[in-house]
Amino acid sequence: MTATATSPAPGTAGDTTRPSAVVTGIGVAAPNGLGTEAWWQATLRGESGIGPVTDYDASRYPSRLVGSITGFDAAEHIPGRLLPQTDRVTRLALVAGAEALADAGADPAELAGQDGYGDYSLGVVTSNATGGFGFTHREIRKLWTEGPQKVSVYESFAWFYAVNTGQLSIRHKLRGPSGVLVSEQAGGLDAIGQSRRTLRQGVKLSLTGGMDSSLDPWGLTSHIASGRLSRGTDPATAYLPFDARAAGHVPGEGGAILVLEDATAARARGARVYGEIAGYAATFSPRPGSGRPPGLERAARLALADSGLTPESVDVVFADAAGTPAADEEEATALRSLFGPYGVPVTAPKTLTGRLYGGGAPLDVAGALLALRDGVVPPTAGIGRPVAGHRLDLVRDTPREGPLRTALVLARGHGGFNAAVVVRAAGAS
Repeated sequence: MTATATSPAPGTAGDTTRPSAVVTGIGVAAPNGLGTEAWWQATLRGESGIGPVTDYDASRYPSRLVGSITGFDAAEHIPGRLLPQTDRVTRLALVAGAEALADAGADPAELAGQDGYGDYSLGVVTSNATGGFGFTHREIRKLWTEGPQKVSVYESFAWFYAVNTGQLSIRHKLRGPSGVLVSEQAGGLDAIGQSRRTLRQGVKLSLTGGMDSSLDPWGLTSHIASGRLSRGTDPATAYLPFDARAAGHVPGEGGAILVLEDATAARARGARVYGEIAGYAATFSPRPGSGRPPGLERAARLALADSGLTPESVDVVFADAAGTPAADEEEATALRSLFGPYGVPVTAPKTLTGRLYGGGAPLDVAGALLALRDGVVPPTAGIGRPVAGHRLDLVRDTPREGPLRTALVLARGHGGFNAAVVVRAAGAS
């Protein structure tokens, strides 16, 4: 679609009196690729990271497919002293965070000593939906079988939702405003939105995004109990959002960490810019049966208004793609209302990874930034019978090339959370 800007309202992202938030670094840990470019190229090739559980016997579980990161040896990436005190999810976050900072060419120690920065101008805001599941379940097992004296002292924090933010802050000496957002799949966009707020309050650089890993036996049991998991046994067809065969999602692990910077500060240090977080909004859907409409469309409209853009400006949508008939219909209805039938290309590359909870939406934002960079929309895998009534222009099976300037990323968290982010290409106006 052709990018068309409207006159920005005061206080919106399009209002030049407010600082712009730009992404200068990306770090990725995903089931189909460890590292940003490895994941991106695998995604464009349609390579899936979904497969059977291999870490334990899951033959009696009703859902036995996961999006697991294979071949990851934390000892190759982080200091040995951190291994006893970190869960797998924190190790993944540390690796992705280090990649993002290196990609941005940002050394926090150097930046803190420069004019205009200082120790409290660099922060961290991440999202996490489940905490350090594997670590805490292992320690609880010790408590039950060996007694409290055998429980690790690190259990006091390794389980906590905020541990990724804390460990990233400590490791890179990011002492500025920090936090954690817990709103399931929507949380990653909420974290990015909160990071953008801190930049408007004077922070120069914020490490943001999300990471989740909860695929141990207790974790998988918890996901199954939600009633939203697919029971399919074929990795190619188990997770089929917007398809007539949709019957739930596959859980995955991983996510993305981004370096978000004040645009002026980024330009001053000569940073390469992937794109701008031009708009953000969050809403909460009413309870089912209330008679009030869901909040996803309103979140998208508010994010577009925040960016100073209209729906006609959007070149691609990275969908939430819940993978259940009712939730897919709800999202398709919102997209038709926003863009009209078949009005904008829609993609869901998470069909290659599973839903990554707090890490899923930041991975979509990373995908949106790389799509804008390369002029290519990544595919949605496996959709052979798209629901005709949805009337969506789904990008299926193979990438679609073309000029791209603006992307809309949508996410929903269980319990009514909705979030939307507008991503604009570097140099777009």
